[in-house]
Amino acid sequence: MTATVVTGLGVTSPNGLGTDAYWRATLEGTSGIRPVSRFDATRYPARLAGEVPGFVPQDHLPSRLLPGTDHMTRLALTAGDWALADAGITPGDLPDFAAGVITAASSGGFEFGQRELENLWSKGSKYVSAYQSYAWFYAVNTGQLSIRNGMRGPSGVVVSDQAGGLDAIAHARRQIRKGIALVVSGGVDGSLCPWGWVAQMASDRMSTRADPARAYLPFDRDAQGHVPGEGGALVILENAEHARERGAHVYGEIAGYAATTDPRPGSGRPLGLNRAIRLAIADAGLTPGDIDVVFADAAGVRELDEAEAEAINDVFGERGVPVSVPKTMTGRLYSGAASLDATAALLSIRDGLIPAAVNVTPDPAHRLDLVTGTPRPATVRTALVVARGYGGFNSAMVLRDAD
Repeated sequence: MTATVVTGLGVTSPNGLGTDAYWRATLEGTSGIRPVSRFDATRYPARLAGEVPGFVPQDHLPSRLLPGTDHMTRLALTAGDWALADAGITPGDLPDFAAGVITAASSGGFEFGQRELENLWSKGSKYVSAYQSYAWFYAVNTGQLSIRNGMRGPSGVVVSDQAGGLDAIAHARRQIRKGIALVVSGGVDGSLCPWGWVAQMASDRMSTRADPARAYLPFDRDAQGHVPGEGGALVILENAEHARERGAHVYGEIAGYAATTDPRPGSGRPLGLNRAIRLAIADAGLTPGDIDVVFADAAGVRELDEAEAEAINDVFGERGVPVSVPKTMTGRLYSGAASLDATAALLSIRDGLIPAAVNVTPDPAHRLDLVTGTPRPATVRTALVVARGYGGFNSAMVLRDAD
């Protein structure tokens, strides 16, 4: 079976706009978590977020696209343009139906809904339901990418919260195995508006600390919740033969993937993360000893961190593999989080550096080899990315050096 490889990266992240800026900030330990500026959050218990800095849509997109798009769609379109340029692809040069777009989304529809509510209050516009706003966002985010780039191949949107970025890439890999030459995939997400903020707070998982350096501390004894963020990454996936024929630079291969769901609470059955990790490694034809680093989901909630640490230790042994959490510098980006972690994993493979978690003092009770302080030099040939979505979604993906 022909391998699926990654040939392009496009990043819009709270600690860096563009892949190079994101990776440089990540290796330097620069955080993008700060007080919310997109709206007045001072009346809410949670007041911090990871906002994409310095993004001016007019600098990146044609003016005709701006009236019919929201902030998240503009970020996604920009990330898609950058990923295609990085891959050296001009979509119009591809045969009809040879390329598609499969992305993930989770919370971005709130921003459109917020805008409609504001119109209702100020202008008496027609009421738009939450369902309609979500449908609009999902359709526009993927549809605009498809239309803008003339990609008439398979399209779709995966909705599984934080796990979505991996699930979308996996769905794209399935399409490539069926014969599609190229797919734009991943996730760009966020919900930094009053309506979305209240919805996120309902999970009781958001940190209410005011100090950006103490707000999001996964695997730390002082963990108290996560900081939400916006942005993510889109990647170009190709059939390896297609990439080789056109002389493309290859970042790495999507070698293995698996997804599970947790059982109903109170059922007494084990959680599904352990099984997702083992199945993804087996799908890659590897063993746990072949994995050089794990990019953790890192919920920042004590019991969820304990469950993830238990799953990692069960598969790899206590302190058996380096664990990286670059999202301590961005916050949790919902469906954009896992594809950004996958990007970090590919860059780690390229550069032989494992990014460090910032501000975190690892709790010895978790028994993890958590990389903190400064990036750790290492030979990284194979990386595992783990993601969990609200409601019991678990996904794991193995990426490896394509050489």
